[in-house]
Amino acid sequence: MSISPMTYAETAQKPPFRLGLLIKRIVFLALPVLVLIGSVGGFVAMGALKPAPEEKAEMIEALPVLTATARAEPVTITVHGQGAVTARSEVSLAAEITGRVAYVSPNFLAGAQFKQGETLVRLESREYELGIVQAEAAVAQAHTALLQEISEGQIASQGADELGISQVSDLTLRRPQRAQAEAQLASAQARLDEARLQLTRTRIIAPFSGRVRQRSVNVGAYVSPGAQLGDIYASDVVDVAIALTDTDLANLGLGIGFAETASLKGPPVTLSAIVAGVPHTWSGRITRTDSGFDPETRVLFAYVEVADPYGKGADNGTPLATGLYVDASIAGRALEDSIVLPRTALRGKASVYVARDDETLEIRPVNVAFSDRERLVLTSGIEEGEKVVTSPVRAAANGMKIKSVDRLETAFAAEASATNE
Repeated sequence: MSISPMTYAETAQKPPFRLGLLIKRIVFLALPVLVLIGSVGGFVAMGALKPAPEEKAEMIEALPVLTATARAEPVTITVHGQGAVTARSEVSLAAEITGRVAYVSPNFLAGAQFKQGETLVRLESREYELGIVQAEAAVAQAHTALLQEISEGQIASQGADELGISQVSDLTLRRPQRAQAEAQLASAQARLDEARLQLTRTRIIAPFSGRVRQRSVNVGAYVSPGAQLGDIYASDVVDVAIALTDTDLANLGLGIGFAETASLKGPPVTLSAIVAGVPHTWSGRITRTDSGFDPETRVLFAYVEVADPYGKGADNGTPLATGLYVDASIAGRALEDSIVLPRTALRGKASVYVARDDETLEIRPVNVAFSDRERLVLTSGIEEGEKVVTSPVRAAANGMKIKSVDRLETAFAAEASATNE
């Protein structure tokens, strides 16, 4: 049997089918996938067979805090403030006339003391003395002219009577001339008074007793009207302006526009400052307040008066000098029934943290009557004997577990005692 060439060629090109090679290729490709599936399955099985962790109850630890016990006691409210000392009367001396300085008082020096009526500066007066002489001469001439007119008028009147003339004119009786002479005499007298006034202005006299702030003139200087000679201030009384809020006014029992009277005295004030490294105190009182609040700062100024600050009002010889910045402690109203706590007990504007007997915290609102750097005075909200938290507490909430320091100390003492036994 013969085979055709075409059939033989096709038979020669087609490779023989190999089943084993196909299986090897399938296994080679599927093996990584099987390994991955097996690994994932193993992990899942191990997780399922692992015993569940034992659950533990969450323990809430109490927060240790410092506490203070509220105590009831009568309190006199003290309002604190600050202010600068100013002289009640202060003036600038100036020349009123032209002239050369002929004399300067040895007490007219910066910081020096002078008495009321003392001549501080004197200008050359010769020119003004001559002016008085001239004015006196003019007065004498005018007076003589007036007497002459009066005499001539009397002569004219007598002549008319002798002649029996009843109708005589004023001009004949020299009445207009007399009126003119009287006017000239008055004018001359006015010039004399002015000359005398100018002479008095050659002396600059102290209008009050006080001290010199500064002097700006010396002997020989030529001054004109308005020239500044120096600044002086009275030393009999000084004032200290203290800024008060509406709450301060209520604590002091003062009103707007308060003015001290003989029957209604202002509250006493203690002023303090450090002078030359030494603390000093002075005593005064509030004598008046402003009639309105400052529109920018919203405070009202009260004025503390200190009498004779360089004499009896001084502290062991140290005067309450002008320009000194002082602290003021003002005695206010008295509270008979009040609760006193440390200042650190106040939270916000009007609340405290109360440490209750069941060792939990309570946020309680209170009425604050007064507070300073150390004390907090309440009128309601806390009872005597209650414990109040004074240490910082973060994220405070009602019912929060706390433990006061005094209870911790008791626990530590009991534990130490048990250990020693």
